[in-house]
Amino acid sequence: MADISVNLLGMLLKNPVMPAAGPPIRNGEAAHRAKEGGAGAIVTKTVSVEAAKVPKPNMAQVKGGFINTELWSELPLEKWIEEEYPKVVETGLPVIIGVGYTAEEIREVIPKVEKFADGFELSTHYLGGDPTPMINSIKAAKESTDLPVMVKLSPQIDIPTFSKEAEKAGADGIVLINSFGPTLDIDLETGRALLGSKNGYGWLSGQAIFPLALKSVFEAVKSVNIPVIGVGGISTAKEAVKMIMAGAQAVQVCTAAILTGPQIYGKISKDIENFLDSHGYKSLDEIRGIAQQNIIDQPRYELVIPNVNDEKCTECGLCLKSCVYDAIHLVKSLNSVRIDKDKCEGCGLCVSRCNFNALTI
Repeated sequence: MADISVNLLGMLLKNPVMPAAGPPIRNGEAAHRAKEGGAGAIVTKTVSVEAAKVPKPNMAQVKGGFINTELWSELPLEKWIEEEYPKVVETGLPVIIGVGYTAEEIREVIPKVEKFADGFELSTHYLGGDPTPMINSIKAAKESTDLPVMVKLSPQIDIPTFSKEAEKAGADGIVLINSFGPTLDIDLETGRALLGSKNGYGWLSGQAIFPLALKSVFEAVKSVNIPVIGVGGISTAKEAVKMIMAGAQAVQVCTAAILTGPQIYGKISKDIENFLDSHGYKSLDEIRGIAQQNIIDQPRYELVIPNVNDEKCTECGLCLKSCVYDAIHLVKSLNSVRIDKDKCEGCGLCVSRCNFNALTI
């Protein structure tokens, strides 16, 4: 069996899948459910000096994703210290404590919770173009602890610049991305916003943001020499493997755990293992970062006609329906499709739509 263990800044994880800071780890009991579900480490919901006052309703599933107006933990810091963190430690898994937000708050919180932690994740939610608040938060954390400090970044920033500044400020790792927004959705029957926040605005997560998250991880890995953890839209091993191919050391899961339950961590981990085995890989190290070498920074213009594997074609017709160039036709005698090379523009849509790998480039 392939080795899917990870050494993350001295923390030994049996697998690379962990919860993201959020509702799935809202307290100690939830941490135990995450362990039972197969998580390789625990990342706790972000805490700050004061408990959050969270608008209601604050979560909604939308087509292709998930929106929320969740904030940091609604539990007081004292309750975490007295009740929740001791329960989290009892899981026996590496514990990464989420802390926010300003340098002053981080400097106050970390000494109070350090004894429960193996590392810290700083939330620097939705920064603009100035990395100074992030830099100050990292420096405050590094002055407050000798444990590893990772910083979580949002997609609405210049990823290479902020990643380099984070590394320069002393961050031991980078986590990205946070949810994207603000966004809005409306109840069709009432015309009211789905969420109870000001203006009904919320933040988008789930499958819709995966390509954005993958691009961000790819850019960060290219920019720094510290570990990068990928999060955003990961719901299957397929996305997790892509993150690791982009160079991620490990991955985090939030929305999928909310929608399907904590068993998702173990399922993704097992399916990663199966992927490695089926492709002849012995460890995650053999795939980590291969996209950095295989993706070139120049556009390609040569026309490439997709290949057709007749044995895998099921005649489902998805490729025919979506070919705007009318270049694909079904050949009944072959029980498969053929591509008209004179009409095909090489757009590649048919390949991405085929669910059976019958079309490849």
